[in-house]
Amino acid sequence: MDSGDASGYSAGVDDDYESLLSTTDAELLKRAWWNEKAAPEILQHETALVQRSREQIQLMEETVEEFSKNGVDPLTLSLYQMDLDRTLFLLRSYLRTRLQKIENYAFHIQKITDLWNRLSKQEQKFAERCIDDTEQHLDQSVLSKLPHGFKSHLKQSSLSLADDMVPEPQLDQYVICRSKKFLGSFQLDDSGEEPVNIEANDLYALPYKSIKPLVESGQIDLV
Repeated sequence: MDSGDASGYSAGVDDDYESLLSTTDAELLKRAWWNEKAAPEILQHETALVQRSREQIQLMEETVEEFSKNGVDPLTLSLYQMDLDRTLFLLRSYLRTRLQKIENYAFHIQKITDLWNRLSKQEQKFAERCIDDTEQHLDQSVLSKLPHGFKSHLKQSSLSLADDMVPEPQLDQYVICRSKKFLGSFQLDDSGEEPVNIEANDLYALPYKSIKPLVESGQIDLV
């Protein structure tokens, strides 16, 4: 094998290794967490990934406990504990971020089928409780004291055509994103502006609404 073939083979092996690393559950969970934190709206719940992560956490906890009882080398035990702590942090932060969005936008999420279906069954129950508690609080503290035309939880008055009291995520806000691969020329919207040439691994500040389909399809990660 000459030097050219060797370098090509080495590059291929490196690419395969990077691809393998990027598809581990730990890396997938980190990506899901980053995307959820950066996206203004709630994203699809990663049900299978969350379940696998919980199973891995249980296995790691059992391993750490067994190592501790058997007097395994402290350095080895520390490395396993660090891996466990990292996975616990990512999973808890991912789920907590989603709950915060549900608290903020529960009424908006409930009225849009696509958003409602992005929630897990447990999250849907949580959203329903948030809505019930909010309605009860508003009724008791404010709405019961207002005239008849101003008692809606969703509208400022009976004359309002839209649900103008319901907070909604700002999809036009700019986000920092990175493409996993070369996407070429990409038209952000129909405003007539020049298309953006999206290169692999480059960082871009773009309106979330424009790249929303690319985020949902997994072609772009938010950072």
